[in-house]
Order: sequence, then structure tokens, then C-alpha cells
Amino acid sequence: MYRVAVVGPNQSVDRILTLAREIEKELEFVPYIYSKTNEVKDFILNPDIPVDFWLFSGYIPYQIAVNSTGTNENFVFIDSSELSIYKGILKLSNEIGKIPQRISVDMVSSFHFDEEFTQLEKDLGKVFIKKFDVEIEAEQLLDFHYGLWKRNEIEVALTCYPTVYESLREAGVPAYWLSPSRNEIYQTIRMFFEKIKTSYYKDTQISVKMIEIVKYGVIKEKMKESYQLEYLELHLKKTLIQLCETLDGLLIEQGNGRYVIFSTRGAVERKIGTLKEKVDHLSLEADSTVAVGIGFGQTVFTAEVNANRAVRESKEKGKQEIIIIQEDGTMIDAAGKDEQLVYSYRTDDNEFVKKLQEGKISVKTFKRIESLIRKMDWAHFTTKDLAIHLNMSERNAQRIVSDLCKVDLAVCVGEESHYSRGRPVKVYQLT
Repeated sequence: MYRVAVVGPNQSVDRILTLAREIEKELEFVPYIYSKTNEVKDFILNPDIPVDFWLFSGYIPYQIAVNSTGTNENFVFIDSSELSIYKGILKLSNEIGKIPQRISVDMVSSFHFDEEFTQLEKDLGKVFIKKFDVEIEAEQLLDFHYGLWKRNEIEVALTCYPTVYESLREAGVPAYWLSPSRNEIYQTIRMFFEKIKTSYYKDTQISVKMIEIVKYGVIKEKMKESYQLEYLELHLKKTLIQLCETLDGLLIEQGNGRYVIFSTRGAVERKIGTLKEKVDHLSLEADSTVAVGIGFGQTVFTAEVNANRAVRESKEKGKQEIIIIQEDGTMIDAAGKDEQLVYSYRTDDNEFVKKLQEGKISVKTFKRIESLIRKMDWAHFTTKDLAIHLNMSERNAQRIVSDLCKVDLAVCVGEESHYSRGRPVKVYQLT
């Protein structure tokens, strides 16, 4: 059974748990309730009860979690639409006996409801907006709304923070808490549970790991006695059996320094760090680079085909990197390392393929570049940037970028000057 953490203020968590338990009976829910948003970071980094997925009551706790650990596909938040603003105005209109002409609203900086607020000002009057970062202290938002109220500049206040809402109500300010509707919570939970089920099926996919001692033939020739080779193979096998135990897998020896381990995708993804450590240990024992290719698939056949392709890619690189190919053709380059890249070597865009063929560029090369740019969040790049991060010569990077420019897949957008002799460095952008 999967455990799902539900993170939010008390009121939100209660609403979410009530609906979640109505919809899904097979999951265990763990409430993580905070009174201040800075508690979210501690929940994520030091959970009292380990969980598999995290469901956040809104964007604010979600973004704090992302800021703490990085993007995580097991994080989901319940979004609130601009409809909650109109719902709040309607409710407050009934409370004060008229449609308010002057209101204050706080909202997260990354939310773009500018058009809605422009329309509100036309329909109502003056709208005071406080855009804030998720790390803001609730007291600052309270001061914003209450200050406007004391100066008689607003009639009602709309806030994203339940604690700010409660404090405003206590101070006599007609206020409304902007929170997701029951339908928004319901739809998000339904989609989230579908994601969990998909994750389960992915977790149980077959995984084939092909591990090859690259210089095995050379090692064999150097051994003066056959016993030395047998001792080496015993040491290698001991490490591989330990790895199998970790992955709950099955080891098959194919001979000539090549081994295959069968297990599940979930075991590999959870233990990728251990896998990398064991591969490094094998490399030290054999005094050779070790190529590792992992294939995922619904059947043994497809997983094995992907693993064969992956191990070839690993050998071609000439570096000790784990390559993973998933069932949909997505490739994970340098898996388990900081420089890991995720991209696809397939595409069904015929026009795009024609351009690549015209420029004599492979789909894989373009997708690697695109993935790197997305990962590094570059607005633009130089050929030196590509050379450094993709482990290629600058000359090769220049040739690739030149070919991309010829077929309009990249464009030169300027130059960089480093205040030294020589030509300025050209700066590029993918189109």
C-alpha cells in the first residue's frame, strides 16, 4: 500500500482528507499540518513517517517543497483558479450588503491573473494587489491588508493565507480565504490517484541490466595463470551478487566479462546510487572501464532490446556512465550523476526529421542539446558551453551548431566579449 502525505494548514488538510478517503480506499494518508509555511521544509527533509507521494493543499507549500529538494514528480498541488476570487467577492457582497468597490488581494508572484484584475477594476473600482514570494512571512500580508483597512482604502480583503484570513476577521475586516473549491480538490485528487496507479505499473516493469567489462579480452591476455582470471571472476561475481541482493534480482553470466541482471524498474530507480557504487567497485577490481546499459519494458524482450542498445551507447562514450533506455524510447544519459540528461531519440514530426536529415544531424544529438539547455535553464548558449557539458570537442560543437543554423533549428543571437584578444564568442539560441 502506498502512503500519501497531505500537506497544508489544518482547514485544508481536513477538507482534502475527507474527499480523498471517499474516493480512494486502498491508500494510506498521512496528514502533515503546519501553522507556518516554513514548517514545510522540515516535513520534506525530515518526515516523521516515510511516504511515497506528497499532496500539497496549494501552490505555496508545493513551491517551498520544490525550493527545498528540487522538482519531484511525486509532488502534486491543488491549484486554485481565478473563480475563487469571484466567489469571494460574491460572499463578501452578501456580508457587507453591497458590491465592494475597493478590495485588496494577495497572490503568489508566479500567478498571472492580470487580465482578471484589470476587468475587476473596471467592474468594481480600485483593486490593491500584493504579489509575494512563497517564502514571505504571513505578518507582511496581514500588515498589507490591515494597513489599507485602517486607512479606509478598502472595504474587503481576499487572501491566500488562512492565518491571515483568521487574523483579519478577528480585527473586524470583512475577509475571504482564497482556497480551492470542492470540485478543484476532487479533480486534482482523481488525477493524482491515476498518476499513483500509473507509477505502480511503471514500478513493476521489467528491468534488464547489462554489465560489461570493456577491456576483458586485454585483461585475459595479461593473466599469466588461469587461476588469476578465476580469482578475478570470483571477486567480480561477489560484487554482482551483492548488487542482485540489493535489487532483488537474478544474475546471469554470459561469459567474457558480460553479465545480465533481471529485476524491476522500481528497484533500479530506488537504488540507482547503490548501482553506481557497485559499478565503480567493479571497475576498480577489474582495472577497466565498465559499460552499463539498462532497459525497461513491459516484456522481457523489449527490456532486453533496450538494454542492448543502452550498453552499446555506454561503450561508445568510452566513459563509465550508466545509460537507461525506457519503454517509450526516452534515454537517460549518465544516470545517477549530477550531469544526468533525459531525452528521446525518437520523434514523429516529419518536418523536423527532414530538417535534421538535411543538416546531417541525428535526432539523438539534437535532443541531447535540447535537454541540456532545458536542464541548465539557458536563455542562450555558446559552442564552448555545449562542448564542456556534452563532453565533446569545441570543434565538433561548432560543426553541429553550424549545421543546426543552416536548417533554421538554431540562430545566432549575438556575441560575447571577454575583453581579451581574439574574436568575440558567438551566442546561439534554438528556434
